[in-house]
Amino acid sequence: MKPAKRNTTIVDAYASLLSNLSADDRLALIARLGETDEVTSHKRRSFFRKAFGAFVSDKSADEIIEDIRNSRVSTRQIEPF
Repeated sequence: MKPAKRNTTIVDAYASLLSNLSADDRLALIARLGETDEVTSHKRRSFFRKAFGAFVSDKSADEIIEDIRNSRVSTRQIEPF
């Protein structure tokens, strides 16, 4: 599997901008980027979990099954030949 092709022009441009920063500023920037990545990762995970949804009910499984069976309606009509 080939690695993803990167746009080195953008990376080089940022590297040249960051080369002018002090060591403390670089560390602060790294910390902020790390925080941003954690928040983004957490949001992605929560969106993924919300996509499936969960059925929440105070009823027991037997009560839910009974409700489903009682709510069934048969509309089948048998026609004579």
